[in-house]
Amino acid sequence: SIRDFLNAKGYIEVETPMMHAIPGGAIARPFKTFHNALGIELYLRIAPELYLKELIVGGLGKVYEINRSFRNEGLSSEHNPEFTMLEFYEAYSDYKDMMDLTEELINYLSLSLLKTEEITFGEHNISLKRPWKRIKFKEALARYSGLAPSRFDDKVGIIEFAAALVPDKTPLSYGKAMDVIFDKYVKPNLIQPTFITNPPKEVSPLAKESRDNPDEAERFELIMGGMEIANAFSELADPAEQRKRFEQQAEERKKGDEESHMIDMDYIQALEYGLPPTGGEGIGIDRLVMVFANRKSIREVILFPLLRPKQ
Repeated sequence: SIRDFLNAKGYIEVETPMMHAIPGGAIARPFKTFHNALGIELYLRIAPELYLKELIVGGLGKVYEINRSFRNEGLSSEHNPEFTMLEFYEAYSDYKDMMDLTEELINYLSLSLLKTEEITFGEHNISLKRPWKRIKFKEALARYSGLAPSRFDDKVGIIEFAAALVPDKTPLSYGKAMDVIFDKYVKPNLIQPTFITNPPKEVSPLAKESRDNPDEAERFELIMGGMEIANAFSELADPAEQRKRFEQQAEERKKGDEESHMIDMDYIQALEYGLPPTGGEGIGIDRLVMVFANRKSIREVILFPLLRPKQ
């Protein structure tokens, strides 16, 4: 059904490499491997994003890929190290176009597969009738965290507040502190499909800067059933700005943040040829199936999930 929908919209399905010389396309820790013949370290892909955008640079106007991605992170009811993801990119569009397309796609899938726009997830009834709510990131933080809006202007105070919420005491930047607060207080309260828009630019290194606020990104996350289902943005196309963002991420890696991006000069060179205004998105298919099938754990929708070994 996903392929039927996107093919009818003029998208071309492609396959891009599973092994990357430089991990990129998402903020996540990669799995490492080694190519004996070439004598180089490689990484299992955390996302196909950069290759798909290079195809847009090369002249393909609409592309998508349905395939596996791998992230070396903890196990939870929402996380499996190996998972299936849909990513799609469209030239001459932006994150607002992606919101419209996402509503249309998921509504279409529900009607075609379940024959309804109303689904049950746990003790909740979820309505997929359009339009869906759209709330700015900072508005959502203020609404659900109990913190006064003025508190978010105190960057040191916000970092200290968020640091008390994370067990491993990893050093937090202001943007990552906001993400921690969002995950703790906002996400669990968003049951109906909701687009959370304009998060901090600092935690959106591949996204275009907001035209309304230079500290924010033209990006959204779709939250449904208390989980992130999709992440999308207007793509950053300026090679000089992208290099600057990569360099900032590299500094974070030096400080011990293994999820930050490395500098990918091949991708910067592709941007120098010219990336048109582009909207792009990734949707976690396993999590979407969880909602459609009313399952509370990702392990219930994957045939062979990775489990902790018996002691």
